[in-house]
Amino acid sequence: MKLMTKELEKIIPPFYSGEDIELEDKIVYAKFFLPDANFTWYILEYDKESNTIFALVDGLDIELGYVSIEELEQVRGHMGLHVERDLYFTPVRYGDLKI
Repeated sequence: MKLMTKELEKIIPPFYSGEDIELEDKIVYAKFFLPDANFTWYILEYDKESNTIFALVDGLDIELGYVSIEELEQVRGHMGLHVERDLYFTPVRYGDLKI
């Protein structure tokens, strides 16, 4: 499954474009998850040139960070499953995430 689609590239804002917006008010545009390892990435920003996302990561800890799409495509869970994109995720305000 392709994680970053052309449609997502069009709607996810570039890095640092929302610095004047409070984190709670930023929009989460997509959700990636590792089905067999309990890791989820909630995507807030994207840099097309480096193919890197800025996301809230819910895994061993909950933290904000940067990760390249290439890295995510290489990740495998305990059963060898790949990171997937949640096809049914609807963009939501960061402050309204249920984690």
